[in-house]
Amino acid sequence: MICGSKSPATRRYLYRFLTTMAIYVVLLPTAELAFKHYHPTGILAYALAILPALPIVGAIVVVGIYLGEEKDEFQRALMNQSMIWAIGATLAFTTAWGFLEVFKLAPHLELYLIFPIFCVLAGISSGVLQARYR
Repeated sequence: MICGSKSPATRRYLYRFLTTMAIYVVLLPTAELAFKHYHPTGILAYALAILPALPIVGAIVVVGIYLGEEKDEFQRALMNQSMIWAIGATLAFTTAWGFLEVFKLAPHLELYLIFPIFCVLAGISSGVLQARYR
């Protein structure tokens, strides 16, 4: 869907999304190192802990911007379908995992992993949808 399209909206989407993910890759280890070596407290600790979440919020905004900019209705519909399937799969997966945790059958799943799980499932759903419409 996205990778096969050459529209200007798609190119802007990929640039923006990859930029937000690059920022995330920088901010996460920065925050981790700051906590490990400097042991911040108070408002600084809260700010540093939230810092890696900001690019994630940015990535979500980037998807919304793409849906507003993309002129091809079919491409927009594919993105919407992919996101809906990924949301449903993420909810189902995390709910099932939660029950496994409750009954001590699985280790604790850290909440910050939910967005990467969603992204993987969005990629899978996008690939399935692409194959479906070939």
